[in-house]
Amino acid sequence: MSDISQFDPNSVGLKANNIFGLPFSEEQAQLVLIPVPWEVTVSYRAGTARGPEQIFEAAMQVDLFDPDVKDGWKKGFYMQPVDKNISSISNRLRDSAELIIENLADGFKVEDSTLLEAKMKDVNDGGKMLHDWAYNQASRLLQQGKKVGMIGGDHSTPLGFIKALADKHDDFGILQIDAHADLRIAYEGFTYSHASIMYNTLQQIPQVTKLVQVGIRDYCDEELEIIETSNGRITTFFDKDIKAQQYEGANWKTICQQILAALPQKVYISFDIDGLDPKLCPNTGTPVPGGFEMEQIIYLFKMLHDSGREIIGFDLNEVSSGNPANDSIDAIVGARVLFKLCNFMVA
Repeated sequence: MSDISQFDPNSVGLKANNIFGLPFSEEQAQLVLIPVPWEVTVSYRAGTARGPEQIFEAAMQVDLFDPDVKDGWKKGFYMQPVDKNISSISNRLRDSAELIIENLADGFKVEDSTLLEAKMKDVNDGGKMLHDWAYNQASRLLQQGKKVGMIGGDHSTPLGFIKALADKHDDFGILQIDAHADLRIAYEGFTYSHASIMYNTLQQIPQVTKLVQVGIRDYCDEELEIIETSNGRITTFFDKDIKAQQYEGANWKTICQQILAALPQKVYISFDIDGLDPKLCPNTGTPVPGGFEMEQIIYLFKMLHDSGREIIGFDLNEVSSGNPANDSIDAIVGARVLFKLCNFMVA
């Protein structure tokens, strides 16, 4: 553990330190964050690949006092450097994916073009590469006894991380905060699409025995059928149903209790920032009207912690401040969500 006797938690956050201005190395930190600058298959607006760096910058403005988990930061949080090679591959493959998406929108079929078929293979091979990279990164840290969180990037990024957790935990659930169900099968032909992360997780990782989705408000018939035929493996709290309960007199605590009742003892949190009201994430890749205030989700996380369940890992993804970054609120919201996730993880 780092000697923090000379560290002033009330002072200005120093970028010479690490995330939130904390003076911990990777070896000293109990919780290590893996940044993933990846946005190859985003289907609307780009920018989320810069999310980890933008969150890091904004994190210097987050005060370290947390009334829910006092002095949680003392256990040590550390964010690894952004891997420039991953970023470079993402940029290259993003060009290929954009060409494919543009042609699909114009009515062309990938199988009718040798060029598009080659680019589709490159994109799918790249997705497999990232999956393996994330798996190896997370496995190494977990074997060292570290707690691990991941910062995207688009929502495809945590598949390898979740698989690494499955090597350690043989039965756990996922709490997904999201506007989208992410249960599409190879959306737009991309095997590792951001819109396919939960489908791929359920198909490839049997240790995930439960998926509880909260805030879903943009989904297709195919996804609804997957939910309805999952034999209880998926429980979805649609945004419209949550709002209807509230309009009819239910309070948020009661709804949170319903959500928690669907979760097993061990829980992985997957937080797509677009689960929030778009006013809090206006530059996210695929914003959808509706959603939550940040405080509602933090309250849910506190209830999850207080219930005695174990948070075994988390990802935070789809945070983007635009291209180029502007004066929007996205990154600071992301940084504050991240701080709460870190604290509940080590509490």
